[in-house]
Amino acid sequence: MSSSSHEMTRRFREVAERVLDALLAQSPEWALDLGDPRGAHRLTDHSVEADAHRVAVLTDALGSLDEIDTDLIPADDLVDLEMLRTRVSADLWHTTELRPHTWDPLHHSPGEAVHALLERDTLPAPERLEALAARCAALPAYLDTARARLSEGPGMPRVHVETALGQLRGARAMLTDDLPALAARHPEASAGIEPAREAALAALDEYASWLRIEAEFATADPRLGARRFAAQLWYTLDSELSPEALLVRAESDLLATEEAIAETAAEYAGEPRRAGQVAEVLSGLADEYALGADGVAPACTDSLEHLRSRVRELDLATVYDDPVRVIPMPESRRGVAVAYCDAPGPLDPNAPDQPARRPPPPSNEHLRRQPPPARRPPPPSNEHLWRQPTFIAVAPPPEDWPAERQASFLREYNAGMLRNLMAHEAMPGHALQLAHAARHRGRTRVRSVLGSGTFVEGWAVHAEEVLAGHGWTGDTGPADRRANLALRLVQLKMRLRAILNAILDVRVHAGDLTEAEAISLLTERGHQEEGEAAGKWRRALLTSAQLSSYYVGYAEVSDIVRDLARERPGEPLGRIHDAVLAHGSPSPRHLRTLLGL
Repeated sequence: MSSSSHEMTRRFREVAERVLDALLAQSPEWALDLGDPRGAHRLTDHSVEADAHRVAVLTDALGSLDEIDTDLIPADDLVDLEMLRTRVSADLWHTTELRPHTWDPLHHSPGEAVHALLERDTLPAPERLEALAARCAALPAYLDTARARLSEGPGMPRVHVETALGQLRGARAMLTDDLPALAARHPEASAGIEPAREAALAALDEYASWLRIEAEFATADPRLGARRFAAQLWYTLDSELSPEALLVRAESDLLATEEAIAETAAEYAGEPRRAGQVAEVLSGLADEYALGADGVAPACTDSLEHLRSRVRELDLATVYDDPVRVIPMPESRRGVAVAYCDAPGPLDPNAPDQPARRPPPPSNEHLRRQPPPARRPPPPSNEHLWRQPTFIAVAPPPEDWPAERQASFLREYNAGMLRNLMAHEAMPGHALQLAHAARHRGRTRVRSVLGSGTFVEGWAVHAEEVLAGHGWTGDTGPADRRANLALRLVQLKMRLRAILNAILDVRVHAGDLTEAEAISLLTERGHQEEGEAAGKWRRALLTSAQLSSYYVGYAEVSDIVRDLARERPGEPLGRIHDAVLAHGSPSPRHLRTLLGL
């Protein structure tokens, strides 16, 4: 490396760390979720003045990144630069153009203020309680700001208000049940908790009352529109794929996947293909694998244990011994997805081989003029300390659903489908991928802090397919063959779901798809139960572009695995997968660069 290249590389790494510190400082809830406790006593400021400051910081950050000569830094750093530039640009666009904090009450969900402090022991108990007291004390002003910003905005969509009210019930439960329970276990460190908790509860109830009144007038359209959706898709996927091209590709793959599931259904039934056969076979599977509401969590736990052994047996990738647990989804996070994987934050001080915690940064008013942060050597390996669990959170059917819709939900998430869900959320999907990502060590923290949902979701859908290709069991008896075909059927149904997610996403936000048309599409061509289809329609309205990440990510990750295997003939699949997982969670286009493809 020439002296000029060396100097530019050093300069980029210093700028990258300062920009990351600026991003983390502005979003203390996100930072704590990542394991960085430096802002644990604060809440994100959504005021008008904070917006102006945020725009100035982000603009300054882009200027600093634009000064880096991309021809003089290595490919690894170039990927970090582009990932960081995309994130800063996205944050700037959200702050100045999309402005969700002025129309989406979910953007102000108070549950996130206390969830990480109650759920994780990133900090010692006395420090957690001190931070909880500080955040509770800050909640009244935080919710006052939320009310002011939402009042001045263009109006709220009803579906967002209703979901926010449901999450507020969960936040209240954390303050009435979980926080006192933690304080009771550590009475010596609980001074100041009670008055702050009471003030937070009063503010929460007042805010909920205001939202209930606003719900009667919440008539704003939740659809983004074609222009804003195209921008959101770009920033979310980090892909050149336009909404129009995505829709064409997804509709083509929908036809191919319908052919594949029809062939598998005929094989499972042991008879020739015929009209209506797929629906009949899937309905029979729902009957065969039927569960009650109290059977969902045990079925998930049993599937998780089987999958951990099965993935090791097949050597699909390196499996670490990090603990993984199935838990009920906290009520404060319900209303959007049925399940999620919550791994320990990659910046947690106890993460495997994690570099020492850096001191708080200086002011980020002038990013280009700050002195470089002090660099510390990494501490000795502390792999033995990594006992923070990864949580697989699964939501029960909503209690306010009628009995018929709840039964529909449980037919959708029968024990056979839960096997595939756990392959996606746990092994060899999210939990395994995020365990690899936690062990990635780059020259900067960029790929530890900034993960691509396209890669993360794409890997999980790819993992489902790989497992289904090898089978639930390696035994060859008739029952084993039937179980393996059943897994393949539900995996293909999930691939249909991933494709339809993207079609729904585009046609809702860039088109005029109606609820009736959406439910028909999902139930007839996706073979989804009515409860699942209704939930997906709601999710499409609540989110934008995220639903497309499953399909786009799956296509791009699967292509990368195929191309890498072609480049490395004879290398076992497990080592190919380890190579794909060794770079954190970059978007697929950047992963290709890192792998030399």
